[in-house]
Amino acid sequence: MSFSIHYISTKYAHGIVCLGYGVAIASLCLAYRAKMRNYDPRWYHFAAVDFFVAVTLGAVFGDMNFHYTMKTFYDIENLNTYPSVNPSVEPGQQLMDVGRMYFSEGTHLDLKKTAAFKNNDVYCVTPITIGNDKLPSYDFWAVGLNCCSGEVADYHCGEYDNPNARAGLRLMRDDQRPFYRMAIQQAEAAFNIKAQHPLLLFWLQDPIAEMNSYHEDGFRIYLLGILIYFVANCFFVGLAVVGFSKLGYSN
Repeated sequence: MSFSIHYISTKYAHGIVCLGYGVAIASLCLAYRAKMRNYDPRWYHFAAVDFFVAVTLGAVFGDMNFHYTMKTFYDIENLNTYPSVNPSVEPGQQLMDVGRMYFSEGTHLDLKKTAAFKNNDVYCVTPITIGNDKLPSYDFWAVGLNCCSGEVADYHCGEYDNPNARAGLRLMRDDQRPFYRMAIQQAEAAFNIKAQHPLLLFWLQDPIAEMNSYHEDGFRIYLLGILIYFVANCFFVGLAVVGFSKLGYSN
């Protein structure tokens, strides 16, 4: 549920989950057969519950891990990369399929046109521009969450203070995009500018490293989940061994 098979086909991922539940059902069938042969079926019952819990937790937390980390990595990986983009020349409409973007020399953040929209969190935006002249349309925007106050020039998102930062990684959170758009609309009204086809980007120096961090975080969460369940499972198996032995049940 965490990795590429879920991204390629949700049906295949759910099919594998169903196979996992099939193991739990098989354990119940073995328990029934043992009971019919006058054998103790309790370890089969324990195994059935154990498999059911394992598959359920794996499916639920794997799906969460996928949507919060791995999906972003796969989405960006499947989008295009554009080099040497000039914000004063390239319209955002022609680059709507961008995942990673590298800007031409002299591109910078126009912190004097910072704006923010508050809705529990603070959604911060500032235009990406080149030179000092006013652009006909500001289509490239650096964004960040809870890293500004909404006041002019108070923007501390991403690598805003890195002189070597001249690239962008696309925002992939659909639930956040409308709030950033509202912040851009506020900037348009406050500074008398236009943003016809705004693209929302995280401003940084190395988009590839940032993108790979999503994959690393997802894999780290995956391994942590396996470790936690392994320890918990050993604990409950130990309790079952002690409990069954005290009750006089054999395995």
